[in-house]
Amino acid sequence: MTTAALGSAGTWTAAAQAQAVATGKPVILVLGDSLSAEYGLKRGEGWVPLLEKRLAQQKIPATVVNASISGDTSSGGRARFASLLAQHKPSHVVIELGANDALRGLPLSDTESNLLQIARAAQAAGAKVLIVGIQVPPNYGGDYTRRFEAVFSKVAGATRSALVPFLLNGVADAPDALSLFQSDRIHPTAAAQPQLLDNVWPELRKLLPR
Repeated sequence: MTTAALGSAGTWTAAAQAQAVATGKPVILVLGDSLSAEYGLKRGEGWVPLLEKRLAQQKIPATVVNASISGDTSSGGRARFASLLAQHKPSHVVIELGANDALRGLPLSDTESNLLQIARAAQAAGAKVLIVGIQVPPNYGGDYTRRFEAVFSKVAGATRSALVPFLLNGVADAPDALSLFQSDRIHPTAAAQPQLLDNVWPELRKLLPR
């Protein structure tokens, strides 16, 4: 969740995406921050590229667009979302934002409002929405920690969106957690990325055609 503005894109091409839209195949747009943008990883090691591979392995025809940017906040995602909708016309939107809001001490009401607006805009465009939650360390204080965690479930409930409560489940709380994070102790290593995908996959799969 560094403030470096490093983007990440999937292996999709404009032609492949246009074909997916034309044939009605799912287009999955991931709107996230560095946790989804492969920060500190080699290209192809992050959970989003691993999602592409899993879809292919399970013969699920879908295009993945990784619109994640390291350092992005919920307000940044909201500001650029309209153009992403117009450009990619996603059938599914995965929203993984909010961690940088907490790191910067931004008001929780703003985070909630931004996520609500993104989810509602996606739904208005006909996309199914998956909210991916994150949690902050205990040193933020018990009250703040609980209220921040609740933001994601509140947004999911208000918009009737699918929810992954905690992207880093099984990583941040693993017995060997330190070995699963890069030296900054914020960003998971390549070894942790399959677990991140496993956390997202069950809820995303429910939204995809059978």
